[in-house]
Amino acid sequence: MPEQTATGSKQFTITRVFDAPREVVWNAWTDPDEAAAWWHPRGIETPRESVEIDARPGGNYRYTMIAPDGTTYPTVGVYREITPPSRLVFTWGSPGDADDELPVISIDLAVHGVDGDQTLMTFHVQGIDGAPGDSNVYDGWDSAFDLLVERLDSGVR
Repeated sequence: MPEQTATGSKQFTITRVFDAPREVVWNAWTDPDEAAAWWHPRGIETPRESVEIDARPGGNYRYTMIAPDGTTYPTVGVYREITPPSRLVFTWGSPGDADDELPVISIDLAVHGVDGDQTLMTFHVQGIDGAPGDSNVYDGWDSAFDLLVERLDSGVR
């Protein structure tokens, strides 16, 4: 079950345990083919051709989510920190937004489980509010993580 914390300073955290080794979860975050499969809430799609990832400090990423009604949600950011396979830090926003004003996402991946065959992910967003049931940012990411669980459970490695 996901855990969450929130404070009054526009931030939130979601933690998840995935039944996959840390390197596999890292790949899900950094491989464009994998990201396209789950970088969106359920019911929305991210076409593979819209995903670009340059996973290095100063590198950019971009993707576009498309809702069933055709509404598009282009998203961009810059990687600030990359420490394979344990930590990613990047900005998150819309094209044209000033990078220094965007929310910052940090993802920490820790080896977990008796045999080290699980991954504990701590996903933290600084600069935007989110809480379970918000039908927005928190719920969107939480739904995306459900899709990632399903993808990992299907044996993608």
